[in-house]
Amino acid sequence: MIKSIKEIKDEFLNAPISNINNLIQLYINDDKKGVQNIIISYKNKLLKYEKELLRLENMKKYEKEAYLKGKKFVAGIDEVGRGPFAGPVVTACVVLPKDFNILGINDSKKLSEEKRKQLFFKIKENALDISINMEDNNVIDNINILEATKKSMLKNIEYLKIKPDYLILDAVSLNIDIPYISMPKADEKSISVAAASIIAKVTRDEYMKEMHNIYPQYNFDINKGYGTKQHIEALKKYGFCDLHRKTFIKNYI
Repeated sequence: MIKSIKEIKDEFLNAPISNINNLIQLYINDDKKGVQNIIISYKNKLLKYEKELLRLENMKKYEKEAYLKGKKFVAGIDEVGRGPFAGPVVTACVVLPKDFNILGINDSKKLSEEKRKQLFFKIKENALDISINMEDNNVIDNINILEATKKSMLKNIEYLKIKPDYLILDAVSLNIDIPYISMPKADEKSISVAAASIIAKVTRDEYMKEMHNIYPQYNFDINKGYGTKQHIEALKKYGFCDLHRKTFIKNYI
């Protein structure tokens, strides 16, 4: 039975990624232009898929090194919200299973809002443990943003049900008895920290959207508390609200 181009296209569309190469070989000698276009398209998709798998494997480097040293539970910690004029700093700590392999995991800043939300739920479904903590603007004003971030991260570790025996941090030093590695741009280099950055980012963004309903004049749903031109104009017009960090906005009010 000779299949139509549409039938072949549907066959590719419904096939698991692991079977795409077999389908390509099955139809590689079909000289119909439509079929060859399908093959070219899926060869490109397969190439992107393999490239993504390699990227994820590279992001597991520090986790793998920890496992080789006998560590069992590696936790990645990251923060979101050190720069905004308003709202909390949010930190998340994520312990992933060794075989975690969700495609698309990356530094949250490199992902669209829609993609972050999709990954947020996938991470929550597959992680061994997750903790989330917020330190509000009052804490930030009292002890400064760096110390507030560290305080929040230490709470993350305390809140975990699974006690990690190794930590991966994004350019922060903690006074803690658990061995850790801290490096710049860890959310680009470690799959655990990238997962934590997504959890923290989605959590904070959703919180700031809720705060927009209470303080709509500042457009927190759009700027998330960051010092945009419109936010600064609103500060000058309305003054500050209970969410604003006084130490951050003193030059604008």
